[in-house]
Amino acid sequence: MNKPADEKNLSEITRRDFIKKTAVAAPIVAFPSAGFATGMKYPPEQKIRIGLIGCGGRGTRDALDCLSATPNVELVAMGDLFEDQLEKSLARLKQEAGDKIKVTADTMFTGFDAYKGVLASNVDHVLLTTTPHYRPMHLEAAVEAGKHVFMEKPVAVDPVGVRSVIASSEKARKKGLTIVGGTQGRKDLTTQKAMDIIHSGGIGELIGGHCYRLGDAMRNWGPPERKPEWSDMEWQNRNWYFYTWLCGDFIAEMHIHQLDAMNWAFNAPPVTCAGFGGRQTRTGPEIGKWGNVFDHFAVEYKYPGDARINYMGTQIDNMGYYRTEWRVIGTKGNIFSGGGKIILDDGKKKTELERGGGNSSVRQHELQQIAIRKGEELNEGRQVAESTMVTIMGRMSSYTGKEVTWDWVMNKSRLDLSPPAYEFGDLSIRPVSVPGFTPLI
Repeated sequence: MNKPADEKNLSEITRRDFIKKTAVAAPIVAFPSAGFATGMKYPPEQKIRIGLIGCGGRGTRDALDCLSATPNVELVAMGDLFEDQLEKSLARLKQEAGDKIKVTADTMFTGFDAYKGVLASNVDHVLLTTTPHYRPMHLEAAVEAGKHVFMEKPVAVDPVGVRSVIASSEKARKKGLTIVGGTQGRKDLTTQKAMDIIHSGGIGELIGGHCYRLGDAMRNWGPPERKPEWSDMEWQNRNWYFYTWLCGDFIAEMHIHQLDAMNWAFNAPPVTCAGFGGRQTRTGPEIGKWGNVFDHFAVEYKYPGDARINYMGTQIDNMGYYRTEWRVIGTKGNIFSGGGKIILDDGKKKTELERGGGNSSVRQHELQQIAIRKGEELNEGRQVAESTMVTIMGRMSSYTGKEVTWDWVMNKSRLDLSPPAYEFGDLSIRPVSVPGFTPLI
């Protein structure tokens, strides 16, 4: 019998061990979760067994938040494309979460099929925190295996993936499985107060607004350079933030939070959008680092009632006006969120809403764990999928220079950014898009 990971030096776990465990991971076997039956209340004293799929910085942080949200939660399995990333994550988790980490050498999986091993490890609940491209396939497999799911944003990188997430979410609803998306701003109590004011007519009929996220170029993110032994596929996956097929571009990967707030305010997705963008500063001798993503976007979204929302996003160094904010304007006033404040302007006076409610990144896990234990319905799959689609349609419009409608992108677009195969080897890079010349698919 293999020793638990805390009794065995991780350096003794060889690449051969990992490959062997990955190879035996398929097919997925839907183990009966420890004492859990869909729809049955889950006793407070019983452990909820967590599996982590995607062991990067975000996934590790999500695992720590999940483990701290409520008592009697433990991490029992982990999977990642890369062995070194998994070991790094495990070391940090053991340091910060202590005896809540029950991962052993037999429940650590690597490779493109690592998720199958995690799902077959008698887990109740999985955290899907790989690069966004893989989210639709991982969600489909998790729901098929009967697991509760927390999935990070964005949940896809193309319309085909969004439609897959919505289908899997509906299947999860029928099975009584919970799904929570990583748009933690929706769990912030102060923002909830602001939205309550908007939805109750406190600023009148909505007529427009804006959302901005203007930041630096993230030059220190990821590997500083490509190692000679890395294939195209390995390099792109390790440097995933700068490849559209893996991250969806930064409008999707990061700026979904601001655009999600607009969907929330209007209680609807946009009807159309028209945008543009480009790549002015991701050039020069380190161009191989920057993949094929843009460094700036500007999109006008038209919401129901002909309300217009202007979005601007940048990742450019040395700008003098970095901002992260949104404003919703109504016929009787407006609400502004930015700089750590939310301010209601009713046309007569400005009132800052009182802050409070704790860490929303932890609270999202707390609410899901409570729902699991009580057997209550909680499914945010369609909601986060639609917010993901808002970012994708903005990117598609900006990449092509064409207006994009919600109906077309949701129901007719054939864009699928999947690679020809999931294996390490050659993989050509799609060219940087050029508005007016790149086709709309």
